[in-house]
Amino acid sequence: MPKDYVAITRDISAYSGEMRKIVPETMQAFYGLSKSASAAGHVDAKTKELIALAIGVTQRCDGCIGFHAKALTQMGATREEVAEVLGMCVYMGGGPALMYAADALRAFDQFAGVAAA
Repeated sequence: MPKDYVAITRDISAYSGEMRKIVPETMQAFYGLSKSASAAGHVDAKTKELIALAIGVTQRCDGCIGFHAKALTQMGATREEVAEVLGMCVYMGGGPALMYAADALRAFDQFAGVAAA
């Protein structure tokens, strides 16, 4: 059964909101770290998102794959750029990375379809 990354990210977002109510300082610190690490510097923001997607694949994190695939569609990344980075994941991570790389491409396609609609 294919994963629905739109639903996965929506569900995680809802529970992240719950976490913000219970441990607001921790969540604020996490989001601050996310914002500063993702900001363009010597490496542009889209490249950083591609790296984050690759790490999500190699760590087998469905939520990471979903959120970073969504961000990449919003940043104008192409399917070919994403696939090329996913190819590096397969090279570095072998078969398990291939399974999640395929899912990451599915996530990108799902969010690209949502953006196109």
